[in-house]
Amino acid sequence: MSFYDDHILPHLINCACGTKPVLKQREKVVPQAEGRILEIGMGSGLNIPYYRPERVEKVWGLEPSAGMREKARPRVEAAPFDLEWLDLPGEEIPLDDNSADTVVLTYTLCTIPDWLTAVKQMRRVLKPGGKLLFSEHGKAPDEAVRKWQNRINPYWNKIAGGCHLNRDIPMMLQEGGFQIKDMDTLYVPKTPKTMGFTYWGVAD
Repeated sequence: MSFYDDHILPHLINCACGTKPVLKQREKVVPQAEGRILEIGMGSGLNIPYYRPERVEKVWGLEPSAGMREKARPRVEAAPFDLEWLDLPGEEIPLDDNSADTVVLTYTLCTIPDWLTAVKQMRRVLKPGGKLLFSEHGKAPDEAVRKWQNRINPYWNKIAGGCHLNRDIPMMLQEGGFQIKDMDTLYVPKTPKTMGFTYWGVAD
């Protein structure tokens, strides 16, 4: 990892993913998590305050970036439940099959290089009857916005930790073996449309 990746990028991602409109999206999905929970790309721990401690048995926070884990330290130390770091990427989830009751995926799928392997890994570790809770930005429905997403994406990807603006989130989840049970979409307020079209819901 470079100095930029370890020390500058974590701060930028924390700011970008911690705006009030994005936090409102997190608040819509994270409180539904229960039991033994795997959070993919825990980052700086922005979701931690939204878990309901009485519903949580344990949280595994998968996060390969040492810089992001350091950024998360205050939130992790204050967490009112058992939280264990897993310092591997989404393509290498070190849990047994059927070991998680809930998988939480928020503003992470855009950055995973081998997204198909990662989604299949999420499907593998989720128990039968469990649920995937997601809130992810991606491909916009409006052609004019999509054109700008496609133009900007190669440059944005290089400076934003591998983030892709134009990924088709429902397709990716379905390709990885999930069925979407409930989903809503919107352009997140006070966010550029190229970066703010968001899908959120529940899959199993």
